[in-house]
Amino acid sequence: MEISRSPRSASRPRRAARLVGAAVSACALLLTACAAGQGATGDQGSRPALAPLPGSVDPALARFYEQKPSWRACGAPGFQCATVRAPLDYARPDAGEVRLAVARAKATGPGSRLGSLLVNPGGPGGSAVDYLQGYAALGYPAEVRARYDMVAVDPRGVARSEPVTCLDGPGMDRYTGTDFTPDDTAETDSLVRAFKTFAEGCGGRSAKLLRHVSTVEAARDMDVVRAVLGDEKLHYVGASYGTFLGATYAGLFPSKVGRLVLDGAMDPSLPARRLNLDQTAGFETAFTAFARDCVRGSDCPLGGRGATPGEVGRALKEFFDELDAAPLPADDPDGRKLTESLATMGVIAAMYDEGAWPQLGEALTSALRRKDGTQLLALSDSYYERGPAGRYSNLMFANAAVNCLDLPTAFSSPDEVREALPEFEKASPVFGETMAWAALNCAYWPVAPTGEARRIEAEGAAPILVIGTTRDPATPYAWAEALAGQLSSGRLLTYDGDGHTAYGRGSTCVDGAVDAYLLEGTVPEKGKRCV
Repeated sequence: MEISRSPRSASRPRRAARLVGAAVSACALLLTACAAGQGATGDQGSRPALAPLPGSVDPALARFYEQKPSWRACGAPGFQCATVRAPLDYARPDAGEVRLAVARAKATGPGSRLGSLLVNPGGPGGSAVDYLQGYAALGYPAEVRARYDMVAVDPRGVARSEPVTCLDGPGMDRYTGTDFTPDDTAETDSLVRAFKTFAEGCGGRSAKLLRHVSTVEAARDMDVVRAVLGDEKLHYVGASYGTFLGATYAGLFPSKVGRLVLDGAMDPSLPARRLNLDQTAGFETAFTAFARDCVRGSDCPLGGRGATPGEVGRALKEFFDELDAAPLPADDPDGRKLTESLATMGVIAAMYDEGAWPQLGEALTSALRRKDGTQLLALSDSYYERGPAGRYSNLMFANAAVNCLDLPTAFSSPDEVREALPEFEKASPVFGETMAWAALNCAYWPVAPTGEARRIEAEGAAPILVIGTTRDPATPYAWAEALAGQLSSGRLLTYDGDGHTAYGRGSTCVDGAVDAYLLEGTVPEKGKRCV
């Protein structure tokens, strides 16, 4: 599955920067195949529901819940940071600890303080601390910041919280440049070797932590943080994968749910192959919208005025095929060229946010007409969070570690992928082949999955606001409908628009509804739609 994160995260152009991912940020397309279970279909209603944990704190965990963090100034003026300890293994609290990085910006007033508002931009693997300091603490409405302490926790294995590591910069360059659309046995073997090398790197460098970075464990960490902050209820805004994290918290701790916003929702009841297939179709929907926008002008590099989305898609696929045979040169200090896989990721990155479409048009124009792959390579790099010195953030490592632990792999062998290719290419003639092969990654993971596809009902929880965008590429609208339907207190807010997630992206209707919920606890009326 594609990386699922908010376009307002550190991956926004500079998303040019996952998204989708981020944009670009928030499951890594070429890394993880995000989810779980076997088979493309199934009766989600028959899947087990996530069972809540006991309402009282286990005495063995009391020392974690009762700790007093030492806050210090950090980052820009007004921010404080601290470290919160959590058990490495909740089943064995004395078997080691993980240290979680927490940051906050205190409520500014006026008005009475409502508590802490935790924010998570998605991923898995997106840094919540970076998101808070780079966007949320200033980008959220002043009224919300006045009444809440804005708080971020980097989940275990992510960024500042004992990050998972897998490959060095040159190793990641080789990995991201691998051909993800193999044409023959030799290329298939090469792709499998790349998956194995990545997995072995994670297992060798992060062996101890790799078994304990699941979403369930991260959700339990959030409850420790809630208690440490002195809040009786958890107030939370999660985007993309952050909706899965927030919904998991609600399922485990329904009595502790305060005001939860789940924006760009994932459906926790779907098996991996179905998740990947749905997301493949979601990117095709987004590309269709981009194609229609592109050919409205006179200079679309993929077709003349009035060309159909199908024609635009075929032109892009032909371009990818040309790159497969002969990568384009790029102005890159490390001598990299624009390969088919890197170009595909650059295009996918721009699907997260319609604001990136002009940048994508310029990049495609440069590549197609001037034979210069520099701009598309930059889009790909921003998605992967590759810095100018060739260093990568830990985003993709954590993304794979969490996804491969949360749920069983979609495919267990290249033969299974080949059998599924017609279905994926039907869902997206442009991206289907790449996304099907990307879903093979977890087959070679060194740690067995601990989770499964489950419904999340959160019986007894306070009202939970679920937001879905009708043309969201990374988290299709149907997932938001499904999650809102599973949650006993879920209320769906629909944004009829493009891009990944909806809050803070320009819709006064969406923003007003979310702000009213956060500030007053008022949920939108049933069936509310915004544009």
